[in-house]
Amino acid sequence: MITGFEELRNKEVIDISTGERLGYIDDAEINVEKAEVKSLIIYGRYRLFGIFGREEDITIPCGDIRVIGEDVILADISSSSKYTKRKSGGFKSLFR
Repeated sequence: MITGFEELRNKEVIDISTGERLGYIDDAEINVEKAEVKSLIIYGRYRLFGIFGREEDITIPCGDIRVIGEDVILADISSSSKYTKRKSGGFKSLFR
């Protein structure tokens, strides 16, 4: 299956082990030398209209993606030690 990034952005990501809705794809990490996608990134949600920054970003390695369907992406992220949340600066970063 061949899909573009714009199509991926319209798909919701769900953790198959917990059933948790993680959000929609916002970005991707790409290894340009090997021409491969390393991981998909879901940006953290805004806290209080963005005044207090965002929640942590979720980075999902492509090896944890099980199925890319028409409307959703199913990923098994709970069993992965590579599953990470990237921390955003938040409100405090405005005063550094």
